[in-house]
Amino acid sequence: MVVIGMSAVYAGMTYDVGTLTSMGAGFFPVAVGALLAFVGALIAMLAKDLPKPEPNTTEPHARLPDLRGGICIIAGTLAFILLGKYGGLLPATFAIVFISALGDRTNSVFRAAALSIVMCAIALVVFSWALKLQLAPLAWG
Repeated sequence: MVVIGMSAVYAGMTYDVGTLTSMGAGFFPVAVGALLAFVGALIAMLAKDLPKPEPNTTEPHARLPDLRGGICIIAGTLAFILLGKYGGLLPATFAIVFISALGDRTNSVFRAAALSIVMCAIALVVFSWALKLQLAPLAWG
């Protein structure tokens, strides 16, 4: 995280950064990169104090990584891209939230659907109404 953050700061400095009241093209990459580097350094400092879990060798699947969350997030992002282009904001938002929420083993299908519906309403208000985003709420084809 620190390396990626510092790379974003370095790349953002090639653009006009500007000031807080008159932001340039490089302001956002520099600010987000600096925050990312700071959070990465904070995580690295705090991680050494965490207790290490005892390895569970009785279960045969204990050594395998849990890929469900990562796969659901990637699948949700791909669904958002596809549905955003061909279906509009609401189906894309529903898909990314629903699929990503299923990556958490504690979520049920009902909870994921409820969260998706609430996020669709928020996305409709924020992006379509307040920000006037040029992505139609519903589109066919």
